[in-house]
Amino acid sequence: MAMTSDVHLRDLRYFLAVAEDLHFTRAAERLYVSQPALSKQVRALERQLGVELFRRDRQGVTLTGAGEALLPHARRVLADWAEGAAAVAAARSAQRSTLVVGMSTSPGRGGLLPAIRSRFTAGHPDAALRVRQVSWEDPTAGLADGDADVAFVWLPLPDADRYAWTVVAEEPRLIALPETHPLASRPELDFADLADEPFLALPESTGPLRDHWLALDERAGRPARVGAEIAGTEETYEALVAGLGICLVAEGNAPLITLGGVVTRAVRGVSPSRYVLAWRKGDRRPLVRAYAEACRSVAGV
Repeated sequence: MAMTSDVHLRDLRYFLAVAEDLHFTRAAERLYVSQPALSKQVRALERQLGVELFRRDRQGVTLTGAGEALLPHARRVLADWAEGAAAVAAARSAQRSTLVVGMSTSPGRGGLLPAIRSRFTAGHPDAALRVRQVSWEDPTAGLADGDADVAFVWLPLPDADRYAWTVVAEEPRLIALPETHPLASRPELDFADLADEPFLALPESTGPLRDHWLALDERAGRPARVGAEIAGTEETYEALVAGLGICLVAEGNAPLITLGGVVTRAVRGVSPSRYVLAWRKGDRRPLVRAYAEACRSVAGV
């Protein structure tokens, strides 16, 4: 078998053309090669297989027994390869026409995602959108490692100069606290009254985002007391109910944690939060631009 292991598809294609036409010149024309080159290649294949595939005489060309035996197999190999090549081409174009949207919490916010999706698909009916949920440990929601093409994220982003973005929502930051907390009875709070409370903090891997949700800028240089680390919505709710700490939350995300036992209050003295759709700078792919456009028109920015 070793002698047949290096037979190339081209050799089988040449063999098949001659076998179907039983004429070297016509087969050569069909293959866009010279007749001497085709003859030479077929002879090389015969040498490699150690057998004659064609009988050549003055009457013309006929298949030998070995040629007849090879014919159905050559057809099958070439057909299989054509199918394989088509599958690869389909996978490649699917890859090119799939946009992966990263996020850690669903944007909710009055049906924002479905509205962007329908606006985007109207212009790109063949493109597929894949949503990828990412844990809070990655503040870029998959952009940094290339797992997402665009992502809904909170500012500030680590390595911000790597990204471009469009603001989806600018929302006040509310304070979430257990309803049994002494301060929960007030309808509005001053951040100064909260500064000494234990806070729930994002994982350290989130860098500037952790600082933002601990409101370090509003603490006049005083460190925050961290009561617990949280890496997801459920964990945040559990930690609040357990009294491990309080936390700032964007107004649009308040419904995710104000389940039984947790309330949110307006807070004076903290800047708003900015929720954005971001992508890697320099990513000029049409689908990325189209999704950003759809996002802008839906968010009205």
